[in-house]
Amino acid sequence: MMELTRRMTLSRTSFTRIAGCYLDADGGIDGTFNTNFLKLPAREREKNLAIAKTIPFAPTNEQLKEYRFREAQSGPGGMRQLLTAMKACRLKNDALMETFYEILGERYPWKEPRAVFVFHDRYDVPVKARDKERLGESEEVYEYLICAVCPLVGEYEPGMPECGFLFPVFSGRSADPDKAAVYCADDTDPGGRMLKELLQLT
Repeated sequence: MMELTRRMTLSRTSFTRIAGCYLDADGGIDGTFNTNFLKLPAREREKNLAIAKTIPFAPTNEQLKEYRFREAQSGPGGMRQLLTAMKACRLKNDALMETFYEILGERYPWKEPRAVFVFHDRYDVPVKARDKERLGESEEVYEYLICAVCPLVGEYEPGMPECGFLFPVFSGRSADPDKAAVYCADDTDPGGRMLKELLQLT
């Protein structure tokens, strides 16, 4: 994770896009947004970076745990297929995004309004070579999503994430599309468990 998190600063970030919605206490969509991340004002980029990096910065196997998608989710209509499509369009397909928000709103245990932020990023994984000739070359591109579910601390003002996920998992310096990593700030909060169930992970 250090390879990803050390880039999550104002000067080094390569996030391409941020999209999200605000859900009311019943899980209904109360507004959406979708914009180029790098075109945000510096203050907004900094605030949103703090939200995004909470997930990959979390202690692995404690607050951030990897799970495998259930076999059925690989086919048409499965959550893995939906997330893969969201990643492939780099969050630019509003219909796909709204489908994701609606599923989240229907199945998540809402009691109070929440903000859902989704980030897209592309990381050119550099070659690790002993000969300095290839250093800096890209071995592959790791393209991924970070989703953060946040309580609201003001009108349309998100607090820090209570749960979220990273898809696909970054393992062995490569993407593992069969897995997602789920973040839960507090083990006693049902949000993380519900998110794991929503994504159909085992």
